[in-house]
This record gives sequence, C-alpha cells and structure tokens, in this order.
Amino acid sequence: MVNAATQSFHVDKGEVIINEGERPEHVYLIEKGWACRYKLLKNGEVHIMAYLIPGDPCDVHITILEKMDHSIRALTPMRLRKFPADEMRNIMENHHRLARALFWSILVDEAVLREWLVNMGTRPAAARLAHVFCEMLIRSQIAGCAENDSFEFPLTQAELGESMGLTPVHTNRALQKLRQEGLVSLEKKRLTILDWERLKQFSQFDPIYLHCQNLPR
Repeated sequence: MVNAATQSFHVDKGEVIINEGERPEHVYLIEKGWACRYKLLKNGEVHIMAYLIPGDPCDVHITILEKMDHSIRALTPMRLRKFPADEMRNIMENHHRLARALFWSILVDEAVLREWLVNMGTRPAAARLAHVFCEMLIRSQIAGCAENDSFEFPLTQAELGESMGLTPVHTNRALQKLRQEGLVSLEKKRLTILDWERLKQFSQFDPIYLHCQNLPR
C-alpha cells in the first residue's frame, strides 16, 4: 500500500474531508489527528457515528460502493495520506493478503458500530461515556498514541454528545459523575483513566469487538 501512496497533505480542523454523495478518487489514511464519520440531517442536526484516529483508513469501502453515504470531517488539524482508488481496487482484486487486511478493517468498523448501537440503546449517559473512553484508550494504545492510561482526547463536550445522543448539558453531567467517582480526569484535551478496572466494570466494557489479538490491556 505504501508504494501506491501519492502524497501526504494537511487538513485544517473542521474541514470536511469527504461529503455524503461524493465518489472520492482516493482512499485516505490518517497519519495524524482525529476525524469523525457523521450524518448531517436536514434540520441541521449532526450525529457522529465513529471517531477516526491515526492508523485508521477513512473510506476503504468506496472502492466497492458508488457513493459515500455519510461525511467525514476533521476534528483536529490532521495529516492524511491518500491512495488512488483505482490502485486500491487493484489491491482488493489481485493482492489477497492486503485485501484480507482491508476487509478485516472494514469488519472491525462494523463491529465498533454495532457496539455503539448497543451503548446508546441500553446504557445510561455516564456509562455510555465511560464505554467510549475505554474504547478510545485501547485504540490509542494500539495506534501508539497513548502513554500508559493517558492519551490525547481533543473532543468537545458537544462532539461527545453528538456521538452519544446527549445534549451538551447532559454530557457535562455524565462527565462530572465519572470525575466525582474518581474514574477519569480530563484536563487540557488529555484524558487519563484513573481506575481502569472500575471504569470497565462501570461501563460493562469488553474489548472483544475490537478483534485485536494482542490487546495492550
């Protein structure tokens, strides 16, 4: 895949990387920064469906599907590397090991989405946030972006709420509960898990859906 890359480029915070309805000519790999998958409703409301961090591809499925059915936006300043879509199709068709790796990535994305649906549908607000915090710690550790139980967490409370189906006020209350319980610390866009075992128990977090054989925890 590295040989197929054309170049790295910078994206500003808030910039839309891909719009719903587009058929991108490239597949993007995140080298630095955070992005999100989201849907923009006709009434102007936004729902975030996934967070994307370094090492995540943004849109591998576009090598098969005709158009994007959601949008992707930069949550922080980012550096992306782009790969020609035609070359990615060639990899999918003719390089079976790489195709398997790409397919694995797509399946994990689907598994994460399923877990988010369960999280939103069954857990109270504080447990929802705690579950996402557990997930993002593991993913950040896998990506080499965490130091022990602490990692960059650049999201605003509004962005957290847009992914959890919560208002900013409700999100703030849930976050304060986790702080008061001594489970997390969130200061200057950095999240620290203070008690990993209690946070897992509180949120009923089981990392099996991340499908990583060598989980750091």
